[in-house]
Amino acid sequence: MTSKKLAAVRGMNDLLPAEAPVWEWFEARVADWVRSYGYQLLRTPIVEHTELFVRGIGEVTDIVEKEMYSFEDRLNGENLTLRPEFTAGTVRAAVEHNLVYEGPRRVWSAGPVFRHERPQRGRYRQFHQVNVEALGFAGPDIDAEHILMLARLWKILGIGRVRLEINCLGAADERARHRADLIAYFEQHAEKLDADARRRLHTNPLRILDTKNPELAGIVAGAPQITAYLGEGSRAHFEGLQRLLEAADVDYTVNARLVRGLDYYNLTVFEWITDALGAQGTICGGGRYDPLVERIGGKPTPSCGFAIGTERVIELLKDAKRVDVAPFTDVYVLHQGGPTAIRALLLAERLRDAGLDVILHAGEASLKSQMKKADASGAEYAVIVGENELASDGAAVKALRSADPGAAFAQQRIVPFDELPDALVEALMQAEQAQERTET
Repeated sequence: MTSKKLAAVRGMNDLLPAEAPVWEWFEARVADWVRSYGYQLLRTPIVEHTELFVRGIGEVTDIVEKEMYSFEDRLNGENLTLRPEFTAGTVRAAVEHNLVYEGPRRVWSAGPVFRHERPQRGRYRQFHQVNVEALGFAGPDIDAEHILMLARLWKILGIGRVRLEINCLGAADERARHRADLIAYFEQHAEKLDADARRRLHTNPLRILDTKNPELAGIVAGAPQITAYLGEGSRAHFEGLQRLLEAADVDYTVNARLVRGLDYYNLTVFEWITDALGAQGTICGGGRYDPLVERIGGKPTPSCGFAIGTERVIELLKDAKRVDVAPFTDVYVLHQGGPTAIRALLLAERLRDAGLDVILHAGEASLKSQMKKADASGAEYAVIVGENELASDGAAVKALRSADPGAAFAQQRIVPFDELPDALVEALMQAEQAQERTET
């Protein structure tokens, strides 16, 4: 009896070897980028207590109401949830381990998050984020730092066609007055609201401003704007941010309708948006969340952060064909079995000791067949340990990529085993320098 073929859960995708180099390229640049700003890695569990997200994100948000993967632990009855975002868990870790009481912290995380949504391009049930948080910073200078960080990242990645929108949501009392007037305004148009807007009317009316329903555009356009409710402190913070962005020559648009879907935001919010991905145009969003640390059980701590949608950025990299992926391996070692296989095995280890990436052919096959696999591997060089080479205490080396007849090993030749590691390292350095000269 043939078993039914199993498939991945819809909206939870495999990362296949052919796609992995783009991710590795992106992740390597992200790690260098956050380090250049002094951010340290903080990893939190994928599973947290459900209460963390209810308390942190907000009970009447779409994430908590409809999108979280929550379950009861069969062993002890705890209510647990696959993390739908990073910030709440980061703050929980900072409070639990007293990180914020040792002074301000700059931390970052990356990995999968989970939301039960209808899968589409750039929107999946398991997706990935790069998350950056600054805990214990009160001024607009750290808000500006985050935006400047992102402007730099887009340049590093070679991503164009992105624009920045910012807004100020004010303090709690200012948002409360705005909220009351929003409810009163939308109640006057209740008969024209769609089901989502009616559901949010008395629980989270701010989210109605973010509706994607074009039939509500006119109503939303006439709604009270938060900017009219800002007090002196909120205005000063927002104006300070804008002065810093202008001094750094960062283009932006103030979007008075911009809100974020999480309850913990206050003051600054921002999004980086592209028109290249259809409806899923936001590739990064963030802002300030000063109330969150206290809400999760810590002392009042001003904080802000942002999250990058990794899959969406990867889509932009693929569309732009920007990624210059390095060869998967440096050397492919071939042999003829028997004593040559043993010598090839030991040689491969010596080459790895020299810092080279090496694939050693496994099993028996003709040299012609092995050479095809060597070429397909992306290796720069093929190293052949045949019976003749073994007899001469050396290996044959052949360049697989260079079209320059004067390049090292453009013509196959035998190199003594003892000299081979240094010879290959030198050849790879020369090839890299030649490539740099070509690019410049």
